[in-house]
Amino acid sequence: MTRCFSLTAARNRCYKSSFLKAGLRSTITDLQDGTVMHCWVPKTHNDSKPNLLLIHGLGANTMWQWGDTIRKMIPFFNIFVPDLVFFGDSYTTRPERSESFQAQCVMRVMEANSVKKLSLVGLSYGGFVGYSLAAQFSEAVERVVICCAGVCMEEKDLKEGVFKVSDLEEAADILVPQTPEKLRELLGFAMFKPPPSTLVPSCLLADFIDVMCTEHTEEKKELIRAIPKDRKLSNITKISQPTLILWGEYDKIFPLELGHRLKRHLGDNAHLVVIKGTGHAFIVEKPKESYRHLKSFLVDLQPPPSTPSPIPNNENHLSSCKGEAEKITLKTA
Repeated sequence: MTRCFSLTAARNRCYKSSFLKAGLRSTITDLQDGTVMHCWVPKTHNDSKPNLLLIHGLGANTMWQWGDTIRKMIPFFNIFVPDLVFFGDSYTTRPERSESFQAQCVMRVMEANSVKKLSLVGLSYGGFVGYSLAAQFSEAVERVVICCAGVCMEEKDLKEGVFKVSDLEEAADILVPQTPEKLRELLGFAMFKPPPSTLVPSCLLADFIDVMCTEHTEEKKELIRAIPKDRKLSNITKISQPTLILWGEYDKIFPLELGHRLKRHLGDNAHLVVIKGTGHAFIVEKPKESYRHLKSFLVDLQPPPSTPSPIPNNENHLSSCKGEAEKITLKTA
């Protein structure tokens, strides 16, 4: 099926068309150090609008993850949507794999586009990158939204049962799926109500993998391995920008306790909002509610009410979930 007609490739073309119609253009920036970055940028920069940077996660490409958000946010912002290194048309010959390096590459793209001030939204792995960018370039970043990104995880969490999957290699195989079975497993972890496996044809999953998941697979796994390496809460910089933390109530990739941990780490400067009845893919499962919080914080500049911290050491309870499946998505991870 994938040789004759690809639904994934067709949807890619639709998203590309929607980005172009929204007033964005595709650009390539050569950083002159072995790194090339692709980014969607405004065709015409409007000086009266603030700048908004959208940073994708490990799942589908940036167009799939941010397509719906761009349509709603572009009336208010000059929007920039990069492909992180080893995603889309971005790559490097350098050995660095940290989110710090990713953040530096993204910021160099912003500088190449004469962006001096911006707010950002980071989704999952993109939240790690966004947090690092806010820490390294505090004078440039005005407001921060972290979506279901376990920024405050520690290396020891893998051994202490915080995560559903504690083996890093197994987690990498799920997050960078190469078989329909692994992609089904990823859907089960990403969604509060994942689709029944019998309703998702293997040919569609194989088509998605063929288009989205076959390039730079080892490099992407290296990015995942680099996240927890030597990570300690005491070494994580406290960013100073107003910060909104959005989290799915039943996230099984980064349990909700990590959202509360990040809120405690940042103190009164941050606000945690828990999206009820959703998992890691809350931005897809409840898009209207997700957008409402983004607009309130980024456009209306209104802080939401904070979510009370849970009883300590309640990770296992907070990360549990139940429910029947009702729809399929391949957008976030």
